[in-house]
Amino acid sequence: GREAQADAKLRRVARITVCGKTALAKEVFGETLNESRDPDRPPERYTARYYLKFNFLEQAFDRLSEAGFRMAACSSTGTCAFAPEQGGPAAD
Repeated sequence: GREAQADAKLRRVARITVCGKTALAKEVFGETLNESRDPDRPPERYTARYYLKFNFLEQAFDRLSEAGFRMAACSSTGTCAFAPEQGGPAAD
């Protein structure tokens, strides 16, 4: 019943999803790429069903940086990285 659903929600693990060309995802993320949801995808095709075996976004950015990728833009919702006293947006 509801108790089992609550337990399932508590056990849910946040995943970092990888979307893009299969061959490039494998090249960048190597053994840390979990392909179990789309195991037979040809290398030249795109996928949005892979995810990483680690849960820290910094590790994903480190891998991308090591492979020569650079961040061109970013966006976030619902959070503010800087407080007003740190030069961030002022509180309304």
